Amino acid sequence: MRIRFDEQLEQLNMMLIDMGALCEEAITYAVRAFEENSEEMRRMTYETDSEIDERESEIENVCLKLLLQQQPVAKDLRLISSALKMISDMERIGDQAYDIAEITETISYDENKTGAGHISSMAKTAMSMVTESIDSFVKKDIELANDVIMKDDIVDDLFEKVRTDLIEAVARDKSWGEYFVDILMIAKYLERISDHAVNIAEWVIFSVTGKHVNQEELG
Repeated sequence: MRIRFDEQLEQLNMMLIDMGALCEEAITYAVRAFEENSEEMRRMTYETDSEIDERESEIENVCLKLLLQQQPVAKDLRLISSALKMISDMERIGDQAYDIAEITETISYDENKTGAGHISSMAKTAMSMVTESIDSFVKKDIELANDVIMKDDIVDDLFEKVRTDLIEAVARDKSWGEYFVDILMIAKYLERISDHAVNIAEWVIFSVTGKHVNQEELG
């Protein structure tokens, strides 16, 4: 019975890795939709978000089967409950990538693309946080989970740089105000994505240790 349970846990790990990879793809497509004003990238973002929603439902079913059909011990219960929390955060990551792509449908680009460089850096950091948070769960690696949590400061700092750049740009030329608001919203969505990666990392730590930490405790 335990062998079968362990096999199902391994299946759960693989499904989480797959869902995490889809989240990374969604972020990539959304940022490319912004950088390239690409209708194809927008479409890919929307389709990937739908796939993420499907994976959430599939993983929920696997978790419920593990809870109902097996006899999990306390550590197993922590792992399964953490997985359920994690997929909720991953589903939100997909939604926020969708929101970024949606903004790019109507955005009016200023000739200097103010803030675009910081947006790219934010996206790269956020993507790495998502990937590493899932890896930390599969590997039960608390140190890697802590690294993800600490990286959130990088994204927060970049968000502040975007905001500062936009404030200065508005002071120079108010005619691009609508564009500046769109850029700030994209940056905010990327900040939220990194926050969800932090949530995942915190659930990883809980699944291994039984203690739920938060960013303030680590910082």
